[in-house]
Formats: sequence, structure tokens, C-alpha cells
Amino acid sequence: MSALLGLRVVFALGIVNFLVLSALFLSCRCVGVRKPFSRMLRVKAFARFYKFHCYFWAILFGSVVAHLTIAIRVLGIPFGT
Repeated sequence: MSALLGLRVVFALGIVNFLVLSALFLSCRCVGVRKPFSRMLRVKAFARFYKFHCYFWAILFGSVVAHLTIAIRVLGIPFGT
């Protein structure tokens, strides 16, 4: 893998991490009971989205592992000699 492609993949995975983390936050059961979000649970589309909370964890875990692995391969470990 070329360095430029590796950097692009690391950047893209960083964006995926942010989006999945946002989805985790919005689908969290603790957030669903709070005032601004409690009305959203009545919306059918959000209720379907709310059911995928556990899958978001698996996606985030895979994305973070891939992000870390590619970043170390492309950039190396900055604390080594």
C-alpha cells in the first residue's frame, strides 16, 4: 500500500469513526430519555434506528482496529527510536 493511499484510508476511517460514534450517542438508551431526544423516540424511523445500537459498537470496533493498524503501518509508532 502506498503512503498516500494509506493516509487517505486512515483519514476516511477517522470520519467513519466519528459518524459511528455520533450514531452510538444518538442511539444510546441514556440519551433517549432526555428531554430533547425523548420526542424523537415516537418517530418510527428513529425507533428503527434506535434498534441498531449494538451493531454500531461492532462497526466502531472494526473501524478503530483498521484505523489503528493502517496508521501504524503507514506512519509508524512515533514513540519508538
